Amino acid sequence: MIVTVTPSILRGNIQAPASKSSMQRACAAALILNGTSVISNPGHSNDDRAAMDIIQKLGAVIKFEDDKLVVQSSGVKPVAESIDCGESGLSIRMFTPIVALSKSTITVTGSGSLGSRPMDFFDQVLPQVGVTVRSAGGRLPLVIEGPIIPQDISIDGSLSSQFLTGLLMAYASAGADGKTISVNGLKSKPYIDLTLKVMESFGLPVPVNHNYESFQFGETVVRNGPEAVHYTVEGDWSGAAFLLVAGAVAGPITVHGLDVFSTQADKAVLQALMSCGAAISVQPEKIEIGPMPLKAFHFNATDCPDLFPPLVALAAFCEGTTVIEGAGRLTHKESNRALTLQEEFGKMGVEISLQDDLMIIRGTKIVKGADVHSHHDHRIAMACAVAGLRAEGEMTIGDADAINKSYPDFYQHLSELGATIVKKVNA
Repeated sequence: MIVTVTPSILRGNIQAPASKSSMQRACAAALILNGTSVISNPGHSNDDRAAMDIIQKLGAVIKFEDDKLVVQSSGVKPVAESIDCGESGLSIRMFTPIVALSKSTITVTGSGSLGSRPMDFFDQVLPQVGVTVRSAGGRLPLVIEGPIIPQDISIDGSLSSQFLTGLLMAYASAGADGKTISVNGLKSKPYIDLTLKVMESFGLPVPVNHNYESFQFGETVVRNGPEAVHYTVEGDWSGAAFLLVAGAVAGPITVHGLDVFSTQADKAVLQALMSCGAAISVQPEKIEIGPMPLKAFHFNATDCPDLFPPLVALAAFCEGTTVIEGAGRLTHKESNRALTLQEEFGKMGVEISLQDDLMIIRGTKIVKGADVHSHHDHRIAMACAVAGLRAEGEMTIGDADAINKSYPDFYQHLSELGATIVKKVNA
C-alpha cells in the first residue's frame, strides 16, 4: 500500500492503541496459567494476532466475549508441531523458552526480518537447562525439544531483554524453586519491570529482582480456586509516542488511555517532549500537547530504542542539533533503523549522522515532502507520516501498510484528528 500525507493541522481527542508489549505478555501468562484469564482491551495488531495463534497451538482455547479475550488453559500442551511468530521479535524470543516446557518437539518459525535476526542465544542457553535445540546456524527455524529443567544460569542481556522475559515466564511455570538467573549487561530494563508486573497480575511466581543483575525464584505458591484472572492491556506508549510527536509538530491534540505510572520504557518520550519545549500538559486521564517553538534536545534511548523513529521526526523540526544515545540498539530491528532513518529522512533534507553509539540529527526549517519507503518497518512508516504533517509538500510512503505489525489504526487515527491521508493499494 502507498500512503500520501498532505501537510495538515491536527485537532481533537484520540484514544491510545493497546500495548502489544502488554498484550503479548498477557497471552503468554494466560497460557502458562492453569485456569481462565479474561483480558480486557485486547490488541489486534499483527504481532498480537501472532501471539493469540501461538497460544492456541500450544494448547490454550480462546474466544471473544463483549470485546474481551477469554483464555482457558491448563498449561503448555501443544496441539501442533510448529508455531509461527510472524514478524514479532518479542513473540519468538518470549515463546521459545515457553515452548520448551513441553516434551514435544516443536519447530519455531517466523517471517520477514526475523529470518535474519540472530537466535544463537537459544543455542547457547537452552541446552544448559536440559533443552535440545537445533537451528540454522543461529537463525530460524528453531527446533526445540524439552522439557526445560530450571538451573542456576548466567545469560547475556545486552542484545535484548526479550530473551530474559521468556526465561522468567518458563521458570515460573516449571517450578524453579531456589533457582537464579544471573544477567550481564541487561538492556531495556523497564520491559523486565513490565514482565514482572504481568506475572504478578496473573498470580504467577515472581522472582526477586536483585538490581537487574539476578532474578531469584522462591518457593512456588500454587494458585488456588476457580476464579478467573482479569487483566487489562495498557495503552501503548510506543504507538502513542507517534501521536504525541504529531501533536507537538502539528497539533494541538489530546491523547487518552495512557498510564503515566506505566513501567513501559517508551513512557520516556515525555522527557524528550518536555526537553524540546513542546506545549504539554500531563494529567492522569489525558495528555494535552501542542506546538511551540521547538529546540534541539539530548536524549538517551538505550533502554527505549523504539523511540528513535518518533524522536527523529521530532528532532527534524527542532532548531539546532539533537543527539540521541543508544543507536547501537537499532541493528536488529525490522530494518537496520539507524541506516534506514538516515536514508529516508535524508530524502526530506534532514541530515542525520552516526557516530559510535550516537545519532545526531540537524533540525531544518524546511522538511521537504518526498517519496520515501518504510523498508517494511512499521515504525519507519509512522515516523515518515508524522514528518509529512508539517513538510513542505506531500509525503508519499511506500509499503505503508507495515504499520499493521503494531498499530493498524494509525492512519485512521491521524485522519480522525484532521490529517489529509490518501491510501492507494499497490497494483
